[in-house]
Amino acid sequence: LITAPGRGAVAVFFFFCPEAVAAVREVFDGLPAQPESHRTYFGKFSHGDEGLALYFAEGRGYTGEESLELSIHGTPRSIELMAQHLTAAGIRPAEPGEFTRRAFMHGRLDLTQAEAVRDTYEAQTLSQFRAASRVRQGELHERLKLVGDALMKALATIEASVDFSDEVGPLDRPASVEMLQEPIAHLDSLLATARFGRIQREGVLIALIGPPNAGKSSLLNRVLGQDRALVSNIPGTTRDTIEELVDLDGLPARLVDTAGLRESDDEIERLGIGRSQQAMAHADLIWFVVDGQIGPTPEDQEVLATLTSPCIVVWNKIDLAPAERGVGVSARTGEGLVELVRLTKQTLMGEWSGDETTINARHKPLLERARAGIMGTVGALQSDAPDDLAVVGLQDALVAIQEITGERFIEGLLD
Repeated sequence: LITAPGRGAVAVFFFFCPEAVAAVREVFDGLPAQPESHRTYFGKFSHGDEGLALYFAEGRGYTGEESLELSIHGTPRSIELMAQHLTAAGIRPAEPGEFTRRAFMHGRLDLTQAEAVRDTYEAQTLSQFRAASRVRQGELHERLKLVGDALMKALATIEASVDFSDEVGPLDRPASVEMLQEPIAHLDSLLATARFGRIQREGVLIALIGPPNAGKSSLLNRVLGQDRALVSNIPGTTRDTIEELVDLDGLPARLVDTAGLRESDDEIERLGIGRSQQAMAHADLIWFVVDGQIGPTPEDQEVLATLTSPCIVVWNKIDLAPAERGVGVSARTGEGLVELVRLTKQTLMGEWSGDETTINARHKPLLERARAGIMGTVGALQSDAPDDLAVVGLQDALVAIQEITGERFIEGLLD
């Protein structure tokens, strides 16, 4: 079942098997003798419903095998009966990710595109969806293909001079070094996206830190658009961290509201303050919220001096008093939030537009390995090392690229 569970207007089953058309004829009466690929047929199903069958010929569908999509009414009872009739026809439920795995095995996707199918499914913000779509549609595949083709050409040039030196003459080392500059530039460009790729996929952790009654919980509620945290004029209301996922103009972020920083004799509040300190230590960015009517106190300045994460000092309550410096917001009215989000994105992402294809955590060490291999070859070519030693680094670099795309793969990785 490839549509969401529950009640809906339409439910869609996708399936494939070696004899898909023969199998579907046992549960559907609308297919002609020779169905046409990408043509939809109307008919009745064996469980009493009626609907559509969309046929994909071998090599034309998602997995590369003969397959069909069956659309029925989305009532839970019809879905249940349809599943029973498909099982009776000898068709088993697919395992998680099985369609994409088979699409990879049949060459319909490379491994980067298969990973992007997962990223598309898990996307929670528009920027995450767009980033996953770029990779799924082959942008990273094409860039890696450029690198792989350049390495293959350089490898062939060097090996030809080693194996057939009488026919092709001595190796032009400066020309070979020049030939490798383009793949090095491609790898550097991709490696530069690693941090942005992590942020896009995993989001950033932003800790709301500051003294009691500065308005941290009110600011959290304003950003979320709902009353998630308890708000009170009584200092020390927040005793534990509260974490929520939010889309900050395309930047996926986890906002952590923390207990106010102060000396306390209350055991529970002290535990909450301890968690605030942990949040500060692990945050990608800190919003240090101060009461705009008071500004940072000497105690606040001491805390600010110890921070190791990037920090934005947020002057709250500007509806009551204007901010003297830094970013001013009003958790009550929402004033200043646009500027706070803009500065947050600039602090974490710099001038990165978000429109560039990014790599993930699996790609990074393999790209670094590929670059190291190329640089090893460059070093060999620029020294007195024999030509055949220059081949070793390129071979390793090419293997690393092929492991990223899946031309070489470990079965456990696919699992």
